[in-house]
Amino acid sequence: MVSTMELSNLQSRRGFLGASACAGFSFGFPWIRAEAVSPLVKLQDIKTISHQPGIYHGWPTLTIQKNGDLLAVCSGGREAHICPFGQVVLMRSRDGGDTWSWPRVIQDSGLDDRDAGILQTRQGTLLATTFTSLAYEPILRRAEQERQWDPARLRRWQAAHARLTGDERLRELGQWIMRSEDGGRTWSGKYPSVVNSPHGPIQLEDGRLLYAGKELWTGGKRVGVCESIDDGKTWNWLAEIPAREGDRASEYHELHALEMPDHRIIVQIRNHNSTHVGETLQSESKDGGRTWSLPSSIGVWGLPSHLLRLMDGRALMSYGYRRSPFGNQARLSEDGSQWSAPLTISSDGASVDLGYPSTVQTPDGILVSLWYELPRGSTTAVLRQARWELEA
Repeated sequence: MVSTMELSNLQSRRGFLGASACAGFSFGFPWIRAEAVSPLVKLQDIKTISHQPGIYHGWPTLTIQKNGDLLAVCSGGREAHICPFGQVVLMRSRDGGDTWSWPRVIQDSGLDDRDAGILQTRQGTLLATTFTSLAYEPILRRAEQERQWDPARLRRWQAAHARLTGDERLRELGQWIMRSEDGGRTWSGKYPSVVNSPHGPIQLEDGRLLYAGKELWTGGKRVGVCESIDDGKTWNWLAEIPAREGDRASEYHELHALEMPDHRIIVQIRNHNSTHVGETLQSESKDGGRTWSLPSSIGVWGLPSHLLRLMDGRALMSYGYRRSPFGNQARLSEDGSQWSAPLTISSDGASVDLGYPSTVQTPDGILVSLWYELPRGSTTAVLRQARWELEA
């Protein structure tokens, strides 16, 4: 139980750090992370924003443009969590999330286009990220052998699969970026991004673009960061993130990065190794991303995370929580190392098929979070949005 007095102590940065120290943070052992008292959250509203209830929407990312528009990308056009129909679609809100446009397809490769990220660079360029997948193939082959599907569904999958030849499908596998230089009205074709992660790259204060992720189908399947010095037109491998002793780097997934005010870069990692399985790990760089610390546990069960630097300099991580009560959570940090107790964004989910939240902060301080979720009694996931704020 948290008392009113304890909560009031968190109404300033100094109070937050004091509460963190009292909660037992071990500054001498960076892999030990205790929880501070949770700040107060004022939830404005939660609602579904996707317009196609018969279409499965997955793994979205939200960003805010310089003109104040909110842009959301996700994997749309889908029939299920895994299927051959995925497309990268974009939606726009010009009123802070009150209303959203009909989704527009900006990428349809002929394979399953998944996990869409988006970033607006300082030059105003929009970069949308995705990866292509053939994970549906064994499902289709089994359905053809067992002959238990509805014939119409089987024909749909077979027709989608037949859009490309076998060689063409293999050539389409990759990690991709599309760019728009006119605010999202027109988009380039896809081109390689070296790595992939659900929420895409970030821009550093020195102007470089940094993409923390994983080589999914190409290269040596490394986990690390690549960079672009030409506004995202080309990407080059920068550094590998080392694995902890006993870990396999292949079990590190879905990274996201953030630059702190002191120019340290933190990367959070979805961990599937047996040590801290299902937790978020964190690695740090003090030299612009050229070298990285060994990942360590921050004591947060839940993944994958999205990182945001708030207007006051604090860091916010938001992540899916796939234990009862299913939903999405966030945590705050003064320094990017010690994290608060969880803040609940949503807790009314029906199953583990939800999450991948991303969060932006509007100029008036309102936080907007977006995630995907499979509603109770439905077979198609929707996009849900929460607007909330931290109480002063």
